[in-house]
Amino acid sequence: MAVRLEMHVAGRIEDYALIGDMQTAALVCRDGTVDWLCLPRFDSPAIFAGLLGTEEHGFWRLGPAHSDDQEPPAAVRRRYRGDSLVLESEWDTPRGSVRVTDFMPPRDGAPQVVRIVEGLSGHVQMRSALRMRFSYGRVVPWVHRVGERLVAVAGPDSVWFDSTAETHGEDLTTYSDFTVSPGERVAFTISWEPSHHSQPALPEPEVALSNTEEFWRDWVAQCTYHGPYREAVVRSLITLKALTYAPTGGIVAAPTTSLPEEIGGVRNWDYRFTWLRDAAITLSSLLRTGYRDEARAWREWLLRAVAGDPENLQIMYGIAGERELGESELDWLPGYENSTPVRVGNGAADQLQLDVYGEVTEALHLAHMTGLARNDYASLLQLKLIQYLETHWQEPDEGIWEVRGPRRHFVHSKVMAWVAVDRTIRLIEAGDADGPLERWRELRDTIHRDVCEKGYDPERNTFTQSYGSKELDASLLLIPQVGFLPPDDKRVIGTIEAIQRELSTPDGFVLRYPTSSEEGECVDGLEGEEGAFLACSFWLADDLAMIGRVDEARKLFEKLLALRNDLGLLAEEWDPVGQRQVGNFPQAFSHVPLIDTALRLTASGAYGG
Repeated sequence: MAVRLEMHVAGRIEDYALIGDMQTAALVCRDGTVDWLCLPRFDSPAIFAGLLGTEEHGFWRLGPAHSDDQEPPAAVRRRYRGDSLVLESEWDTPRGSVRVTDFMPPRDGAPQVVRIVEGLSGHVQMRSALRMRFSYGRVVPWVHRVGERLVAVAGPDSVWFDSTAETHGEDLTTYSDFTVSPGERVAFTISWEPSHHSQPALPEPEVALSNTEEFWRDWVAQCTYHGPYREAVVRSLITLKALTYAPTGGIVAAPTTSLPEEIGGVRNWDYRFTWLRDAAITLSSLLRTGYRDEARAWREWLLRAVAGDPENLQIMYGIAGERELGESELDWLPGYENSTPVRVGNGAADQLQLDVYGEVTEALHLAHMTGLARNDYASLLQLKLIQYLETHWQEPDEGIWEVRGPRRHFVHSKVMAWVAVDRTIRLIEAGDADGPLERWRELRDTIHRDVCEKGYDPERNTFTQSYGSKELDASLLLIPQVGFLPPDDKRVIGTIEAIQRELSTPDGFVLRYPTSSEEGECVDGLEGEEGAFLACSFWLADDLAMIGRVDEARKLFEKLLALRNDLGLLAEEWDPVGQRQVGNFPQAFSHVPLIDTALRLTASGAYGG
């Protein structure tokens, strides 16, 4: 039968499933194609970069064979096996049904992707097409046999391919053609190893499957949330665990780079790093659902990353605490649905974002309050951060959204500076640190007064994006959540209602801010638009619950849950026009507020059924 697997085109973002081993991750499309995989770490160059290019840039499809006038068929059913990261995809064909189980075992040696084909009924012709392209699709490796194994080598990397099925090479691609009958299982594994090392151990796919299931079963059993949204919360927690780099405790914002915030646009960023903001709110969710080990590991990561230079806090670091994250463009990749440029690294690491001081201090405070074992350096770090803010809080910055336009006095940044001072005062008042209590109480009052005088528009009864501006910003929704003002304050209610009125899409989701001013200027220094920001939409649901509009909050929350793909995963944004997910995927900054809102609604009794 003639085949045409090389014609695979990347799917919609929501067509992808996540598998991972807590050091890197792969994205698997509905048609059985792995289109994205970086080895050996999240931030390593991809060996499958078809997601951001074409079939020429690397992919691995495993599914029913098909004729040359057809696209690869999509699985008719797929799911995660229980509360795990083991993916099952099933196809029904005219000749029978088949299942492919995909997973990455938690690492004990070489990183692996394991794919097991199982015949369910009839006799199904299958094909594996493996095209490895190292260095984000730019380098064709040397593929050769070592005994019964295939190995692809390029520079420092080697990837070993093992299967009980026969293989043959054609067009710089490794193919396997075979037929499965009911109960028959055929396994495929790729394993990465530095090219100067000896070959990795032969994989044991069935043992690895059993161990992987056991790992996730034991991990999920620690979850203390048993409310009505447990399925969504547990899937989000599993996703956050998958985005945690196990050796260091650092948490990546997403496992991908350059998935566009606007299809065909320029808002394409590398998210395979640890943002202090994202990681801090992730720590909060983990602590509130029973995951103290992960919270402790993140705190230790933070202390190592910041060590030696706490006054010059970066907004993000590499997953092992690296500071140099220089941004560059991969001009040989055409981008996801022609969205260019494709970027690696992130120049925003050098920005000043004062709100990060508040988020980090809040996370350390929460860790302390929930009984995480005391760490004297953590308390010392808090004090050093406040000493920095004491002399810098009045400066303009780039703000939470990393705008690449001019610096401003962003209201959210000032509010979070207040949070940093407030939480440190509480630490001192509890007798767990020493500091100039009266001076910092006065500083807290000064920041509060400054925000209320300069960041509030009394005519419209709303806080604004920055001092003196008319624009709104969804980050203002956090004002009651961090305790800056009580939820029943008329200024808080006015801000919530203004954001609902002016920043909502027709279907009720929330934009971060207007991307252009009334004068037509680019507020953030970038061309184009973006979708509704999912985290902000969850924040609105939180706020509505806080001000007593719990039915409205629940309805919005359940509309947001309906945006998840069939596997419970969310990207960064929702395109209300194209009715599709956009931005890097899956996104920690979407799954964390999902958990937080579920906890708040459960506590308030605001759920159906």
